[in-house]
Amino acid sequence: MTRILNISAYRFTPISDTAALRESIRSQAAAACLKGTVLLAPEGINLFLAGDAPALRAFVDWLRADTRFAALETKESWSRDVPFGKLLVKVKREIIRMNHPTIRPQLARAPAVDAKTLARWLDVGRDDAGRPVVTLDTRNAFEVAHGRFRGAIDWKLHKFSDFPQALLAQRDQLAGKTVVSYCTGGIRCEKAALLMAEMGVENVLQLDGGILKYFEEAGGAHFDGDCFVFDARERLDASLGEAATR
Repeated sequence: MTRILNISAYRFTPISDTAALRESIRSQAAAACLKGTVLLAPEGINLFLAGDAPALRAFVDWLRADTRFAALETKESWSRDVPFGKLLVKVKREIIRMNHPTIRPQLARAPAVDAKTLARWLDVGRDDAGRPVVTLDTRNAFEVAHGRFRGAIDWKLHKFSDFPQALLAQRDQLAGKTVVSYCTGGIRCEKAALLMAEMGVENVLQLDGGILKYFEEAGGAHFDGDCFVFDARERLDASLGEAATR
């Protein structure tokens, strides 16, 4: 029986008090007996937490009381056990490292497409304007190996900070298409979409909420395999349950 709630969430928003906020979040999360990781940076917050459902949802409500996080959207899944060994709250330079300082998602969000619309486009291979649609995986190669959108472009990244160089080398293959960048929960594909637009790629969108939101809203349509997650479960299937051992 599944009894542990797992959430992932991120929000790009300016944060100037990262050290003080770290202590407040650590105190609140520890009091709720939550485990997982919270990353803070001047550009925003990224979190993966697990625990008792009422306690975890109360923590999210507490976080949303801060106007910077009022629009924080969570992706939920369930597990029999807590898939994290401890609680970590860290301050970083970036909540997802790209090493490209002109990309500032805390100031303007990349255009997005929702899961059901993308599934509909993939059914026919074109968007509503008639342009060919391609999906671009912004995750690391070992994550892609566990599952990806059928026919997705995979630049076999070793780490996300390799994405800018890969884009410079291969952006010509994106010309004339609607490009939908995707990742696990939305954070990497949002930065990737902003960078592609900055580098002159037209018709770029991010998949809103990433693979996890897609599974929640559209199931496994057009997706082969499972979604790798960075906790003890390792892989989630399209029902957002822990994938069976192969």
